[in-house]
Amino acid sequence: MKHIATILLLCCSTLCKAQLREINMETLQDKIRGGWAGQTIGVTYGGPYEFQYNGTFIQDYVPLVWRKGYVREWMINVPGLFDDLYMDLSFVEVMEKYGLDAPIDSFAHSFARAQYPLWHANQSARYNIQQGLRPPATGHWKNNPHADDIDYQIEADFSGLMCPGMPQIAARIGDKIGHIMNYGDGWYGGIFVGTMYTQAFFSNDIKFIVRESLKSIPSGTKFHQCISDVLNWHAKYPDDWHQTWFALQKKWTSEMSCPDGIFNAFNIDATINAAYVVLGLLYGNGDFGKSIEISTRAGQDADCNPSTVAGILGTMLGYRNIPEYWMQGLDSAENIAFKYTGMSLHDVYRVGLKHALAVIQQEGGRINGNVVEVKTQAVIPVRREQSFEGLKSVHSLEIPGNAGNTSFSFEGAAVVVKGYAMKSRPDLPEKVLVLKLTIDDNLIDTVYMPTDQLKRSNDVYWNYDMKQQYHKISIERLDPDPLYQTRITSGFYYRKEKN
Repeated sequence: MKHIATILLLCCSTLCKAQLREINMETLQDKIRGGWAGQTIGVTYGGPYEFQYNGTFIQDYVPLVWRKGYVREWMINVPGLFDDLYMDLSFVEVMEKYGLDAPIDSFAHSFARAQYPLWHANQSARYNIQQGLRPPATGHWKNNPHADDIDYQIEADFSGLMCPGMPQIAARIGDKIGHIMNYGDGWYGGIFVGTMYTQAFFSNDIKFIVRESLKSIPSGTKFHQCISDVLNWHAKYPDDWHQTWFALQKKWTSEMSCPDGIFNAFNIDATINAAYVVLGLLYGNGDFGKSIEISTRAGQDADCNPSTVAGILGTMLGYRNIPEYWMQGLDSAENIAFKYTGMSLHDVYRVGLKHALAVIQQEGGRINGNVVEVKTQAVIPVRREQSFEGLKSVHSLEIPGNAGNTSFSFEGAAVVVKGYAMKSRPDLPEKVLVLKLTIDDNLIDTVYMPTDQLKRSNDVYWNYDMKQQYHKISIERLDPDPLYQTRITSGFYYRKEKN
């Protein structure tokens, strides 16, 4: 047994051992520029279709718009579209200010105080931080009902772009930052995307990039199984992405975690949207336009998914090799700072190279004139973690009325209640409404519901740690100011059913 253990240790050491690879400085810079430019092109292209096609795909006869100056139009008129980019850049700015090893609180505080709008796992994490929680508790599924959502997956691009050929360092960055807002499959999505970027610096083989990057996800997990299915279905149906889309729809679109996606076609789960990213990459087979078109036509988060695809392909191809059709007019937008940040594309081209060179040197690589030597790393799986464990079925709650005071009963082991606080007039000052929560006749919690959209809670109440039994919940508004209202919109409860 001792000899077997030694052999296994040596094998692991060999797998994880760094390999020295050279890349020309201009090529490195061109690939980093391509990654950032690609993201911007992809999210603009898919912008009009974001969550407009849920549970269906965009038919081939429906034209998708692209024209010269399109990126500039969106950046000026709809800057909120670029949450993929301004979230990425907010993390880049923290590193630029405090260093590559900036403490997690620096990222969390910047994230919580920023003036950009957030949704889903991001906004729940921001609320958690403002209520006194610290990462990684802010992204954990017991504190964040949106933990499996797409948020870190669409924000992880920077981690791969600053770690060319170094997936283990990208994963280390993702472990720290990704757990601010996500856990489990939501975190895996960011690890997977970040790893694909690291591989795109040294490979032009899309299948290799996807397969190699999937090694970063523990086998047997839901995320790993889903992406493996896409690879297998692509091999089975190599000429028709619709067949794989239908197979995904049948097996992987049942949403049981994000409260906004339960019992409807909307699905912001990281796993299925990552599958649409891979769908575009595999069936596009390196063709920039075909790849982002497929990932857009797949539906759901139809701007973020082509943004990821275009960023990875932009890194693989390099800025100079992105087809001219997709670059038309981009130069007119490259000096515009993304809203809520102080950085433009030209800024991040420069800073991105600076950070990548710093990571390369920090990890033992060298810069010899115009040649950069990178100690590339093997892809190894991150730790196993799964959200919403033990919850086998979800059921709709019957909640009488929709005002702040209500009570309801259910028999289960977990509950989520959705709702929001609002002002009756826009000119009124923001206020935090206070709710008293009683469960089984015991005061359990005091819930704070800000009317401020930047500080709001996505959900009124959630509890995944209840005993499997009959429960009664009462919600009472403590400040009955008629100028401010609370609304209970829906609720769900879970059961721990035997297999």
